[in-house]
Amino acid sequence: MTPLRIAGVDEAGRGPLAGPVAVAAVILDPSRPIAGLGDSKALSEARREALEPVIRERALAWHIELVSAAEIDRLNILRATLAGMSRAVHALDPAAQHALIDGNRLPPGLPCPAEALVKGDAREPAIMAASILAKVARDRWMRELDALHPGYGFAVHKGYPTPAHLENLRRLGPCDQHRRSFAPVRACLELAFPG
Repeated sequence: MTPLRIAGVDEAGRGPLAGPVAVAAVILDPSRPIAGLGDSKALSEARREALEPVIRERALAWHIELVSAAEIDRLNILRATLAGMSRAVHALDPAAQHALIDGNRLPPGLPCPAEALVKGDAREPAIMAASILAKVARDRWMRELDALHPGYGFAVHKGYPTPAHLENLRRLGPCDQHRRSFAPVRACLELAFPG
């Protein structure tokens, strides 16, 4: 009997003030196991970078969806992330027959039955693989944004609200990649454009 195609789904970048949320969906191939998978936050950058091409090569299917700062501002961070998760699962080929979503919420409109797994990125290999793809893709994107928007330090802090990022945000004002619905960015805009 053919095993069920189970997609693991996770995201990277819900907390930053700038850049997209990256969402990945991965269907692992049971006949091609990948050693060393883990929660992307618990792995070193070098380990994530080494695992990423192995996951892409050995998975039955994978897809990475970038949810823009504009969509995050339009929908809010939770709804935008869930929308990205749904799009990532829909894009898998071959299609998933079941999805395991990291967290406690299921995205609306999934094309298959699904289950939410709290701390799934530490429990389920397919979610671990998705967390690694999402984190590597987002970090890569933030390094590219650093070249397009010099001065903010995106390559270093990846858009998270570090003291250096907050200082650069105050000094330069927000760029088009900043999430205007997030309080520190909104505060900067209110200072620049009072009333």
